Amino acid sequence: MEAVTLEELRKRLADFAKERDWDKFHSPRNLLLAMVGEVGELSEIFQWKGEVARGLPGWEEGEREHLGEEISDVLLYLVRLADICGIDLGRAALRKLDLNAIKYPVPHCQGSSRKHTDYAALSTSGGESSHDDCNGSVTS
Repeated sequence: MEAVTLEELRKRLADFAKERDWDKFHSPRNLLLAMVGEVGELSEIFQWKGEVARGLPGWEEGEREHLGEEISDVLLYLVRLADICGIDLGRAALRKLDLNAIKYPVPHCQGSSRKHTDYAALSTSGGESSHDDCNGSVTS
């Protein structure tokens, strides 16, 4: 199966909403709140499982399918929200990655889970930084 682009998703969602006369309901606020609800549903899947290993070993096919549906719901609302707000989600994501690369330089952050504000404090105070001074997150 061929990869799907964000633009294809954006267009399909716009067509889907237009065919159903749902544009009038798709305000940024409504889409955000709907997405937050979907994030809650996604969270429920993991809520009582504790830490889950990569690849989801031991998960049944039905659980994986349900997870895929909930992740998709979040993605679809996010793509629709970006479209309604006039944000090119792909470009915005790439820009954010570039900003994070500046915020979390590899020599200082590799293998660390500390927040970038901890790293910034070390840099501005003149203190020595270690490899344990950045957040492992891709979005902050």
